[in-house]
Amino acid sequence: MSAQTVRARLGTLAGAGILLVLVWRLGTGAFLDGLRRIDGPTLLAALGLGLLTTVFSAWRWCVVARGLSIRLPLGRAVADYYRALFLNAALPGGVLGDVHRAVRHGQDTHDVGRGVRAVVLERTAGQVVLIAVGVTVLLAQPSPALAGPRDLAASPGTALALAVVVALTIAVAVRLRGKPGTSRWRRAVRAALAEARLGLLARRSWPGVVISSVVVLAGHLGTFLLAARAAGSTAPFAELAPLMVLALLAMALPLNVGGWGPREGVTAWAFGAAGLGAAQGLTVAVIYGVLTFAASLPGVGVLAGQWLARLRRPQLQLEERVLAEGGASHRRAERVPHHRRTGEAEPWDTVAEQDRRHRDVEPVQRLLVQEA
Repeated sequence: MSAQTVRARLGTLAGAGILLVLVWRLGTGAFLDGLRRIDGPTLLAALGLGLLTTVFSAWRWCVVARGLSIRLPLGRAVADYYRALFLNAALPGGVLGDVHRAVRHGQDTHDVGRGVRAVVLERTAGQVVLIAVGVTVLLAQPSPALAGPRDLAASPGTALALAVVVALTIAVAVRLRGKPGTSRWRRAVRAALAEARLGLLARRSWPGVVISSVVVLAGHLGTFLLAARAAGSTAPFAELAPLMVLALLAMALPLNVGGWGPREGVTAWAFGAAGLGAAQGLTVAVIYGVLTFAASLPGVGVLAGQWLARLRRPQLQLEERVLAEGGASHRRAERVPHHRRTGEAEPWDTVAEQDRRHRDVEPVQRLLVQEA
């Protein structure tokens, strides 16, 4: 079993453990209440916000891919992004859809490594903007849920611990710099930084990356606000913004079951610390999870269309090859009489040619039928 598989299974177990703790402490009422409060207008609004965030996420992917000299049309990027969102929400781990999207695009462009790096850079750009905006909101907007962490961050012990971590990091970097065995690692880091400059920081890339990331973040916050209103929360947006940012940051942790786990735990804790009720926070997180899953359902149509296209492709290839072989044999049959001295073909030549044509086409038909 590979290390990646072990990490994925541990993350799934951790997400399931968080959900079990929430059920044990808060009961199943918050989960069921979240499902009951979702109505038609709320679902339609979630679909609209999901379309907005998906289109701008796909545009960000196109911008990064163009910076890495990879061709990616926007329409195809939107379809692939919807497929990845559905797989992320439906499968354990929460990232398998992005992995499939990266590998599939790399195979289509005949450069799997560059296709994977384009997806990694695109996702990294979104997380960097989320962290930057989140830190700004958390520092600018006071919230009772952050009073404890702020006091902890301002304590002398925390400052000393951070200084020790920085010193150790610098010492390790200096020591690795002098070791000859790290030259390959340094080359890989330099190559990754060079691609990051091309895909994210180039003059024609960074405006689109920043604008799309901000719009995507606004769409996620809008969906969270929609979930809070559906759950019955009347708190103003200024009070909910820090709590929603914390929930979005928790969603980046690879400790979930199809996206469920850390989001629900952090939202319940943040709402409880802010005096809004842990049960209501859990209800908001449940509604948000259902709304995001509903917004990813167009990915089912993309998967079904691609599956049908794969089923039809062998039959079309069979027909095209048979027609091509038949045309080539017909042309050869027409050229045969011109090489005779009398200028006339004999009857047995036509029979022989038909028999040979049948033998030429039959193996192709048999091979393609086996493939289909």
